[in-house]
Amino acid sequence: MISYQSITALLAAYLIGSVPTAVWIGKFFYGIDVREFGSGNAGASNTFRILGKKAGIPVMLIDILKGFLATNIVFLIKRYIPGTEGFVNFQLALGVSAVMGHVFPVFAGFRGGKGIATLFGLLLAVHIQAALICIVIFLIVLIISRYVSLSSMVTGFAFPMLIVFYFNEPVKSMILFGMSITVLVLITHQKNIERLLKGKESKANLFRKKS
Repeated sequence: MISYQSITALLAAYLIGSVPTAVWIGKFFYGIDVREFGSGNAGASNTFRILGKKAGIPVMLIDILKGFLATNIVFLIKRYIPGTEGFVNFQLALGVSAVMGHVFPVFAGFRGGKGIATLFGLLLAVHIQAALICIVIFLIVLIISRYVSLSSMVTGFAFPMLIVFYFNEPVKSMILFGMSITVLVLITHQKNIERLLKGKESKANLFRKKS
């Protein structure tokens, strides 16, 4: 049975995820709401697209940190023992709560982003080896294509493949979670897929200053 402490931890994870980094940075430093431009999402991808790397990099890093910190709240709850299946399951629950907070942020009218960066922070917390390989995959695809959406989708496919076939992950919930990432990425990137197929997807502003 889930305890009051666990419920409080899940709520805290959601609130951490709800910090609307892209919205606050966009409004405070640039005087615009990034949700009113580009893809309409309050995430790192749209921030890169609209405001460039000076805004996009901080948004991405903070959003990753949100997922990482929220997932590690598990260490504050004594009933969960590191290395056990219950520990991993609650880590995943905390991380998912943070991602839901990013997608539906209470601090920004429940209009957030797709949660990819926050999801990556979760992955860093639960399986750092696979996550680090995913960083390399993401950067390679991004540098070659300059499509943040494509990089996110390729990485979303790579993670479950890595934990199943390379790391031989023994915890079933982790495997199921990895597979669900692929489904989530496909669902949240439907419009991006359509734009990619039509050649209309905007590329990230990586190598030049935003005018």
